[in-house]
Amino acid sequence: MKKTLLTLGAAFILAAGAQAQTSWGLKAGVNLPKLSFSGNGVSMSTKSSTNFYVTGYADLPVASNFSIQPGLSLQGKGGKFSDDKLDKDFETKTDLMYLEVPVNAVYYIPAGSGNVFIGAGPYAGIGLSGKYKVGDVKTDVEWGSGTDKDLKRFDFGINTMLGYKLANGFLINAGYGFGLIDIAAENSFGKTKNNVLSFGIGFQF
Repeated sequence: MKKTLLTLGAAFILAAGAQAQTSWGLKAGVNLPKLSFSGNGVSMSTKSSTNFYVTGYADLPVASNFSIQPGLSLQGKGGKFSDDKLDKDFETKTDLMYLEVPVNAVYYIPAGSGNVFIGAGPYAGIGLSGKYKVGDVKTDVEWGSGTDKDLKRFDFGINTMLGYKLANGFLINAGYGFGLIDIAAENSFGKTKNNVLSFGIGFQF
């Protein structure tokens, strides 16, 4: 699956590079991810943890002020839970790292010396690594779909973004990723999905 995603991402970027006026970009920043749980009539989310992301992408103009942006991204996800009623120092935390291929449709609105941009699109991802931390004890996430596993490797969802790009290529952006599929393994009593709020900066060449 990892090779498939890498191949897919490379194919998107190479196809974009063959087009005229294609530009390239790199973004990085802070992720504030959380995990949502639902099952047996109950829905809840963890608190947001802190992680990071790095994304390389191609910007392929397809119409006036409108582009398609395929890319390849490292995305830190997860969440944390604590209960002050039990122990103010007790906390459980999940850190997950995904390799993702996003494909966003982006619309540019001229404003001042640059452009406001707004975009959305799907992403497909695969879990590369993960750790659980319960108090001071750390264990590795067991990826897979069997009853002896923790989380499924594959993730799929929708990204949204809003930002501003200066004429020199510097940009700032915020985004939110909505996980659409259940990543919980078969031994789970409910569904688990990724959600990520992000803030970052970048440069488009």
